[in-house]
Amino acid sequence: MWDVIWDVLVDTAMDTVEIIPILFLAYLLMEFLERHMSDRTTALVRKSGRFGPVIGSLLGAVPQCGFSAAASSLYAGRVITVGTLLAVYLSTSDEMLPIFISEQVPAGTILRILGLKVAVGLLAGLLVDFGARATRKRRNQKLVDDIAIDEFCEHEHAHEDEDGIWLSALKHSLVILGWIFGVSLVLNGLIAAIGEENLGGLVVNLPVVGELLAGLVGLIPNCAASVVITQLYLEGVIGVGPMMSGLLVGAGIGLVVLFKSNRGVKRNLSIAGILYLIGVFAGIVIDLLGVTV
Repeated sequence: MWDVIWDVLVDTAMDTVEIIPILFLAYLLMEFLERHMSDRTTALVRKSGRFGPVIGSLLGAVPQCGFSAAASSLYAGRVITVGTLLAVYLSTSDEMLPIFISEQVPAGTILRILGLKVAVGLLAGLLVDFGARATRKRRNQKLVDDIAIDEFCEHEHAHEDEDGIWLSALKHSLVILGWIFGVSLVLNGLIAAIGEENLGGLVVNLPVVGELLAGLVGLIPNCAASVVITQLYLEGVIGVGPMMSGLLVGAGIGLVVLFKSNRGVKRNLSIAGILYLIGVFAGIVIDLLGVTV
């Protein structure tokens, strides 16, 4: 018994240690992009107008830590549309990208997953905005109100500007390493207890149920959601459909900023609900079509 526990701990620690160098370099790149592109990215989204979902879905896929939070602030100030906001949420990769890179997932696989997220975000954003425009025309209202944005432009990464790029990347790496170790430890423990061949029969891999559960995990408003979903996929516990549902719904801290900054709890809950439904529906369709990455 204790030998098995010790073996699980050692194997998990070794697997985690191996990815430290590449994970740190991935976050170093993300910090660089965050500091040199975030202002330009935000400005571009602000000026995108009716093309917001197109621009938002493309820029959301760029590895920037706080873009979903910035998008929430822009929406709270009615600078961008709800379709643009959802496009950013759906396409943002959060912690998925650095984990994939550190685990040396083939570049083609990563690009196909990002492409699916961008496609879903773009299409869903355009459809939501179309519906919003049709509804607001009947009410004689503008789609985007002219409200000052300055007071809203804060997110959880703002204080990190005081840290150097190396220290900030190290902090991010250590936090994610902790989550990776925890998730891997649980998975390795399950493998030791029930056998690797039985993992595929878990409830999270059942048709539709897997997407519904993965979408709920994606709603967790921090890095834990994308770490759990990504690790479950890499370990072969879930397939492409549930993985896509969880990663599409996972908007990082974007939802936290939305509920903090945007007036109207009912509207915020509606946005979170639409995000969940889109992510789950997309995952189910991907599963039914037998899409592989």
